[in-house]
Amino acid sequence: MPGGRLTQQERQQIGLGLADGLAYAEIARRLERPTSTVTREVMRNGGPAAYRADLAHRATEHRAHRRRQAAPRGPQAPEQAHGRDGEAVRAYEEAFTTVLMQAGTPRMMARVLTCLYTSDAGSLTAAELVTRLRVSPASISKAVAFLESQGLVRRERDERRRERYVADDDVWYQSMIASARGTVQVAETARQGVSILGRGTPAAARLENIARFLDFVSESITRAADQAREVLHTKPETASGGTV
Repeated sequence: MPGGRLTQQERQQIGLGLADGLAYAEIARRLERPTSTVTREVMRNGGPAAYRADLAHRATEHRAHRRRQAAPRGPQAPEQAHGRDGEAVRAYEEAFTTVLMQAGTPRMMARVLTCLYTSDAGSLTAAELVTRLRVSPASISKAVAFLESQGLVRRERDERRRERYVADDDVWYQSMIASARGTVQVAETARQGVSILGRGTPAAARLENIARFLDFVSESITRAADQAREVLHTKPETASGGTV
């Protein structure tokens, strides 16, 4: 399996594969690359609809050039806690970011969420996010404002009165409950159409079935989220040697 950066020829093959409607896994198989490599490449360069091999290659070269220029002046990457492999952590963070983007989260917001999720504290200051992501404070501020509006992060002050951005342990529960509420609203709207279109007509029957289905789904999501909520607050078990 080839390693290293994608070549221009490989990017052209990715572009052709996307044009042919191939899945990322199939394109990766033909290139003998991991699927995650192809997914990251496409998502960081406009997505499947806007991906262009030549533009992607130039953008990658530009990013590499900027990193080489910044390396002598920039701070050294922080040492990883708990003896973690820094390269493996960075690769994982990139993969997690890609998955969040595929789920509909904008790129910068996904990067901020990934940083918060993968920090042991579960919270970071704006300065820490700027350092980790190497972006401007304005970019962090905009991303956090969006995430806060979605209920995915909250702000708090630490003992030094610094503002910290926190990814609550409850964030996934709140997200599921919000999704269930949205599903209920769709169900209610579908049911309103039954009387308007005439009960017993094909269109009304379709809407009634949709409403019943969504009712069942929203109730199931809410019930499952309530039952599993405590899982989000489970603490790591202490190893026999006294370390966590």
